[in-house]
Amino acid sequence: MPAEHSIPEEKSRRTLIIFVAAFAAAFIAAFFYLLMRNSAAPTPPPTLARAIRAGTPDFEKYSKLIVLDGVEADEAKRALGDTVMSLHATVRNLTGRTITGLEIKGAVVDHDGKPVKERTMVVIPARQSELDPNKTMKVSIMLEGFTDSDDRANIKMEVTGFTLK
Repeated sequence: MPAEHSIPEEKSRRTLIIFVAAFAAAFIAAFFYLLMRNSAAPTPPPTLARAIRAGTPDFEKYSKLIVLDGVEADEAKRALGDTVMSLHATVRNLTGRTITGLEIKGAVVDHDGKPVKERTMVVIPARQSELDPNKTMKVSIMLEGFTDSDDRANIKMEVTGFTLK
């Protein structure tokens, strides 16, 4: 008789273990799904609040005096199979005023001048609190996700907004 009672107990124990394992697997899968969904959500590019932008008289006056010199790029293959490019430049403040905010757009363009990839970054105050008159600073913008078939003909970096003290 004891053998008869152990078979149903063993079946119910096995069923309970399978149920708990399936529930744990579903919970773990849902947890990772939520993590991936939150990290994959596109974030809008950062913008500089209250910045002087194209189309305003101050932008036309001062943008010529915020110079981006020595624009160049490095590229590297990643283990993921894509290529990353890092755009570098030296910002020169010739405005006669302290720059308290600076937004720069970097782009890799094709032979038609159309952007393949572009990114806008706030470099002041994010990397440095301000840039005094007649001073310089190095800036870099990383662009990711290029393939070997992308037409990468040229690079561009431009000032898209700034604030002055």
